[in-house]
Amino acid sequence: MTQSGQEPPDTGRGAPDASGIDSAVKAQTRSKRRRRRRRSGKMHGAAENGAKRPAPPAAASTGGQADSGFASALQAETGAANGGLQARAEVSADGRNSPDSPPSAKGQKAKRRRNRKRGGKNGGAGRELPEKFAAKEIATDRKPGNSEAPQAPTENGAYLRPSGPGRRRPVHGKGQPDGRGRGPRPGPANRSRGPVARQENRKLYAALDLGTNNCRLLIARPEERGFRVVDAYSRIVRLGEGVGAHRRLSDAAMDRAIDALANCHRKLAERGVERSRLIATEACRAAENGAEFISRVQAETGLALEIVNRETEARLAVAGCVSLVDQEAEGVILFDIGGGSSEIVWLDLRNRCGARGYALTRFIRSWISLPVGVVNLAERHGGVHVTPDIFEAMVADAAGHLAAFSLGEELTAAIASGRVHMLGTSGTVTTLAGVHFGLKRYDRRRVDGAWLENTQVGAMIDRLRDMPYEERVENPCIGADRADLVLAGCAILEAIRRRWSCSRLRVADRGLREGILTELMAADGVWSRRKTNGRQTGRQRGKS
Repeated sequence: MTQSGQEPPDTGRGAPDASGIDSAVKAQTRSKRRRRRRRSGKMHGAAENGAKRPAPPAAASTGGQADSGFASALQAETGAANGGLQARAEVSADGRNSPDSPPSAKGQKAKRRRNRKRGGKNGGAGRELPEKFAAKEIATDRKPGNSEAPQAPTENGAYLRPSGPGRRRPVHGKGQPDGRGRGPRPGPANRSRGPVARQENRKLYAALDLGTNNCRLLIARPEERGFRVVDAYSRIVRLGEGVGAHRRLSDAAMDRAIDALANCHRKLAERGVERSRLIATEACRAAENGAEFISRVQAETGLALEIVNRETEARLAVAGCVSLVDQEAEGVILFDIGGGSSEIVWLDLRNRCGARGYALTRFIRSWISLPVGVVNLAERHGGVHVTPDIFEAMVADAAGHLAAFSLGEELTAAIASGRVHMLGTSGTVTTLAGVHFGLKRYDRRRVDGAWLENTQVGAMIDRLRDMPYEERVENPCIGADRADLVLAGCAILEAIRRRWSCSRLRVADRGLREGILTELMAADGVWSRRKTNGRQTGRQRGKS
């Protein structure tokens, strides 16, 4: 019994047991409780919340007072346990700790795992970097050669990951706390996966082709493989109307062309195009007042057009269509039937050694530019009511210019091997493909890249030749703008087929504009650069 003025007994875990309960049992209970708290990632509840554990009251020798003291001690012990439970209950439903309770090591690990899963869906924007990687992240960003300053911490001291292709993820390796996995790759934090993903290569390119019949514009942005069309424009202006007879551009034709070019200038300005090439072809080459027209265009629209020669026109046609060349082909006869001229190119691919794409432009063996196109041929022979005799006369007119093709016999011998196909890029072949497929409306996705057998091409030419003018106008793949020109194009194609007959023809709804864009982007190196921030190629390693 505790008397007045007597010293209370020792308190704490080492105090003698006055409750009457076996001390071994209580010690075992406390040990189990500590293990449960360690597994849950919590310290002792009272200690974690900053509160000291209350000391149990003094023990008494009488039964009633002893029971009261034991009840008080048990209540204090229970309160401490409830404090731990309450701290664990403060964890919210989504697994994050409340602001009053800092997360445990296990909670931090679960949080990082959730953030990684969320980052796969939303690109990792706004994700926090774990504290144990913060120092390593800053050290990596401050390495020599890194021009980008480390990010400033947010209000809660965490570092946010940059979003987009250049964002960095926690890396493990030598010098990391856990020492697992691969080490960090050298280089700046915002390195891109490919050269076209870099900001300086996101500029827009434009190509304009002012031909004898059409004015076409194409605006595109380079991608990792090829380019993506941003805007396009096409209008039939018939600039070469009457040039074959009078050798001059008419005032009406020039007015139509300048009106279309003004629309092109507006599109270029609205899109903010940085790199462009604007060309004019046969109509301006053949007309006596072609140079005067170019000066008028620059004065009235601000566009500086370039009159290209026939060799450049043939090369651009190849550059725009080589992606459609069969990978197994040993040769290609590429032709572009234009309004005032027609280009024919022989690609000799017997020694291509796996080359493909733009690299195939190096395999041009021979080429020719015929001074006949759909406009001047239709003006000479008529294009509205075409009889079989008129059609044959147009075929003979075009065939007379094929004799000037150099290496014609060598090309015939190469075709005999059976690994040579035709590749046509013009309104004539796209019209034939649309009629062959029976399209109710022209669909480039169905036409571009389509294969036609030689017998199918011949059947389509015969079908159009027998089709009256009114029916050609009503056909959705021809229309009124081409109804009087399509048979002249078929005659030029028939002359080429009779001179060099191939078993297959591939249709290309592409041409000079795509070739211009390809050459501009290749000249800027948007596909050839392989800068990988610290990783050297074999040639570079050999020099070092």
